[in-house]
Amino acid sequence: MTLTMLAVFLVHVLLGLPLFISLLATAVVGFMFVDPAMIPRMMPQQFFGGINVFSLMAIPLFILAGNLMNVTRLTDRLMAFAKLLVGHLRGGMGHVNVVSSIFFAGVNGSAVADTSALGSLLVPPMRKEGYSTAFAAGLTAGSSLIGPIIPPSIFMILYASLTNTSVGDLFLAGVIPGLLLGLAFMAMNAWYAWHKGLEKRGGLPSRRELVVTALGALPALVAPFIIVSGIVMGFVTPTESGALTALYVALCGLAQGNLRLADFWKAMLDTTRLTSAIFLIMAASATISWLLSYAQVPNEFVALLAPYIEQPVVILLLLSLITFVTGMFMEEVSALMLLTPIFSPVAMMAGIDPVHLGIIITLNITIALITPPMGACVFVAAAVSRLEITSLFRTIWPFVVTAILVLILLILFPSLTLWLPTQLG
Repeated sequence: MTLTMLAVFLVHVLLGLPLFISLLATAVVGFMFVDPAMIPRMMPQQFFGGINVFSLMAIPLFILAGNLMNVTRLTDRLMAFAKLLVGHLRGGMGHVNVVSSIFFAGVNGSAVADTSALGSLLVPPMRKEGYSTAFAAGLTAGSSLIGPIIPPSIFMILYASLTNTSVGDLFLAGVIPGLLLGLAFMAMNAWYAWHKGLEKRGGLPSRRELVVTALGALPALVAPFIIVSGIVMGFVTPTESGALTALYVALCGLAQGNLRLADFWKAMLDTTRLTSAIFLIMAASATISWLLSYAQVPNEFVALLAPYIEQPVVILLLLSLITFVTGMFMEEVSALMLLTPIFSPVAMMAGIDPVHLGIIITLNITIALITPPMGACVFVAAAVSRLEITSLFRTIWPFVVTAILVLILLILFPSLTLWLPTQLG
């Protein structure tokens, strides 16, 4: 049954049908194996039940906060601050690219949005500094992976809704891995700059420049702390935190005179489009997840991995390999929704902390955004840098390997993930 469903899904995707329709067609085939009479009763119930979760309301609100940050030009101030901090180093624009991704991660949590925004603004200056177009585009796509790891994160909210894990703990757990990912890409950029003999541009900023630029970026830098601290301290739910952040960004834009009615309307429309696409995919994926659970597929998967159940590291490596391969050929939200209910029972039996598992799955799913043949961030980076997609797919692998090395480090040392939520959660 499972192999037939997979074949049906791949055929529909290759035919170019919308993803949620491909998923629903796959679910219909699965129900034909289990009990065709369940189709009119269970499919609508699971389709709407999959998105009838209060915590999922945080997703459109965080997306809105990120869009408002863009239209009010607060993100421009973040980039200016990043340039002042590291722009004077060798390979400065590459470092600016990574640091900007770290700052942007605390705003919208979307890797694709980061790639689009940073690519159009930073790839041309990187070319002028001596970077090849392929490396500049690859670094833009690679560093954007930090977005879904540092809170807020759409993937983490989805994982939490599927496993009843604390969103606050997941957000805290993502901070150190996100920073490690940033440091890894900065080290990669430093090596490239040294190897290519790139020169330093400009000198150290003055104290006054630092203070003025930091104050300009402060409203945007405060947003992540509002999100995380409110949830961790129990003042607000994730959904309320998203609403509070969107309101805060809107008020900042009004106070600075950068938010017009047309800008607000554009942010609302962009949020509606993206949210609609995400929720349709989630609903269709939830239908398949319920069907697989009903057919006892997770139990079969547990039995398959039973010989390794006493070895958590081996289990995490196997789950990561499966997620990595799946993510190469499936849209990320769908992969997360389908794999999490199957992986979670295995991890529980192996004694793996659900927060640790959440970060590992999130990073795996995120890495898929830069892997051929469906890596969305690579397509965006190629478009904004005007580079052939096949050329970028050939040169993206060092960035994929760098992210995988960070993933392996997190698997081997769970404390890198669990220390912060243990201390503050």
